[in-house]
Amino acid sequence: MSEVSTCLWFGKDGEAAARFYVSIVPNSKIDNVWRGPAAWPGGEAGDVLLISFTLAGQRFQALNGGAPANYGTAASISVTCADQGEVDRLWAALTADGGSEIMCGWLRDRWGIPWQIVPEVLPRLLADPDPAVAARVFAAMRGMVKLDVAALQRAAAR
Repeated sequence: MSEVSTCLWFGKDGEAAARFYVSIVPNSKIDNVWRGPAAWPGGEAGDVLLISFTLAGQRFQALNGGAPANYGTAASISVTCADQGEVDRLWAALTADGGSEIMCGWLRDRWGIPWQIVPEVLPRLLADPDPAVAARVFAAMRGMVKLDVAALQRAAAR
């Protein structure tokens, strides 16, 4: 059976990023750390080359490739959060130490990786059978940086 995982490119600190990610996302772990058997553009023999890790059941790899990658926003790590507390916790952790806010629940962590931090209520509200409710929620979301559950629910209830 084939397995699929997302590989993230880092300059030299893929292991630090992977360890950080598994520390903030529940049900996550480092699966394996491989060291380079010889020198490569990202390091010397014995340096960490590749880290496999799991975030809430989703497999990832972090590759130390030497030069840092320039991530656009065409792909991101999306996390569905149970409530505002989880949104706030992940938002604070991921924007700390050089991370930056983007818009509509998007941010970039200190390594430049884009993330979407989405409360589970958002897709439900956007799927409301009343198009006016979905339109109000969508308009509210578009005006936000970090998503606000209470404000989204107020928009739906108007």
